[in-house]
Amino acid sequence: MPDPTRRHALRGAAGLAVTAGAFTAVSPSRASAADHHGGPAPSPAPFDFDEVYRGRRIQGRPSGGGHHHGAGYAVFVDGVELHVMRNADGTWISVVSHYDPVPSPRAAARAAVEELQGAPLVPFN
Repeated sequence: MPDPTRRHALRGAAGLAVTAGAFTAVSPSRASAADHHGGPAPSPAPFDFDEVYRGRRIQGRPSGGGHHHGAGYAVFVDGVELHVMRNADGTWISVVSHYDPVPSPRAAARAAVEELQGAPLVPFN
């Protein structure tokens, strides 16, 4: 077997980083007893949003499913679902701005609003 190349070393390091991130993402929560018994309400997930952006209402929240590319996440523009997909590198794209990856579902919704330029979003079925 030839000596490892720089590409092989980087690929291996990237694989380890992804694996470590996956374990962190699925590790159990260390919630206190107060959180379950009358404590303050949990804060929303980091990707939850509901706002008006450039005159359009955009919303995003976990959808409970995971069978689509959006990994169980739903995004809406004016109440119409925007199909989103999470890439392997953690970026997000939508059916409207498919070739412009962004860091979050909120950014995908905003990019779609900008791309639509006031046009209504047609449901993607």
